[in-house]
Amino acid sequence: MKRARMALAAVAMSAIMSPFALWAEDRTLTVVAPWEIKGFDPSVTGYAFTRMEVAETLIEIGDDGLPIPALAASWIVSEDGRTWRFDLRPNVTYHDGSRMTAADVVHSLEIARGKPGVLDKVPIESIEAVGDAAVLIRLSSPFSPLLAFLAHTSAQILAPASYAADGSVTQIVATGPYRIVSVEPPQRFTMERFDGYWGEKPEIARTMFLAAGRGETRTLLAESGDAQIVFNLDPASLQRLAGNDRLEVRAVPLPRVITMKVNAAYPPLADAQVPRALSLAMDRQGIASALLRQPDVAASQLFPPGMAAWHNPDLAPLTHDPERARKILAGLGWMPGADGILEKDGVRLAFTIRTYPDRPELPLVATALEDQFREIGVDATIAVGNSGDIPAGHQDGTLEAALIARNFSLVPDPLGTLMQDFGAEGGDWGAMNWKSDALIAAIDTVLTTGDAELAEEQRRVIARILQDELPVIPVVWYVQTAAVSKDVENFSIDPFERSYRLSRMRWAR
Repeated sequence: MKRARMALAAVAMSAIMSPFALWAEDRTLTVVAPWEIKGFDPSVTGYAFTRMEVAETLIEIGDDGLPIPALAASWIVSEDGRTWRFDLRPNVTYHDGSRMTAADVVHSLEIARGKPGVLDKVPIESIEAVGDAAVLIRLSSPFSPLLAFLAHTSAQILAPASYAADGSVTQIVATGPYRIVSVEPPQRFTMERFDGYWGEKPEIARTMFLAAGRGETRTLLAESGDAQIVFNLDPASLQRLAGNDRLEVRAVPLPRVITMKVNAAYPPLADAQVPRALSLAMDRQGIASALLRQPDVAASQLFPPGMAAWHNPDLAPLTHDPERARKILAGLGWMPGADGILEKDGVRLAFTIRTYPDRPELPLVATALEDQFREIGVDATIAVGNSGDIPAGHQDGTLEAALIARNFSLVPDPLGTLMQDFGAEGGDWGAMNWKSDALIAAIDTVLTTGDAELAEEQRRVIARILQDELPVIPVVWYVQTAAVSKDVENFSIDPFERSYRLSRMRWAR
């Protein structure tokens, strides 16, 4: 009887919906990006489920980079900065229909804290439920970016049904405006609108995420109309797609930087003056203008101007001066060998730069750097592989150099990335066999002080040390690119790469 009533209701609904509404309800919006789905665990693939608006966190980040309420409706912090109370948003339900409770939130955060991510770096003493509607986090010391860390995708709040007894994540039952219908790792997952969502309901009913690692494939999917939104396009494809009448091409600066990571213990690179010479050999303006067709992205320092709290306009900019680079290397005793490559004590000034094609600009930029280094007598070999080769090479010590696109909004406050990259042990995506006690002390001060002027002063200290010592060498600031079908309205790119903003979009009539 119930099934018959539902069928009758569906027939009645169809009778009152317009033909466009019926068409829109059945249509699937497909989003294409390079990254494969490697599982359900938020510490591994959480970014995909956050970007597709399946899973949420206690805190969200606004377009200005500041924390805003999400599953936590409000919060307060004690005067000593060590106790935070989060009042939960009422009447939030998971995709399985169960209600979100404070105990669930504690459970999710405790599991996230025990896994690789960011919460394991927060000085948390305890996480407690306060009744059914609030959560208390106690810290052993003040930690100013706590809100940004709680916004990280590894801190997603999931229903108890998402977890196995050992804490592993077996499915995503979350609270976002879309819920998962099917998952086919590593390539795709499909979603439908969640009518029980606590916020504004999306207009687009069905969506799909499709991973396509090759840039050519992504371009073809945009051109064919098989996908409506395609991210991470190479410069040549951008030019081609811009001439397609059915598409619109967008580009937005991000707090992400293409840098060259250097192993300071690898003998040819061990002298701190060698990275300085390599930096002087880089023609950043040429790469930005001729290769990327974005003249404004040549990096004069690590932090782009959009990161206003960290960009220091008083720093002397990184420059292109190959003659000075040659003099520095000659002063260190590097002399040209028979083939023009510099040698010292029988050792060639040679190294391998590992990179990966997920960010299609990287192999192109690496090839340009290979040519520019050769002009000063340095032999760089390019090895294009998987992005996982970078942290693996860092961990086993085999990495000599790497060209990467580092995201400083991975945790929305850059402190999260800086802690990982430039701590005492370095970081998989940051410094390698390089350490600065002054920089570590400055990061610690920014983390713990409540004095805004002192924090600003120490951020400038951090920027200056990184500019002076170049543990990673900035090349160009990053611009996110996307091609979007004109069948879709209200498309925009999140400058913090947290969301694809599907719930704001609608089909064009």
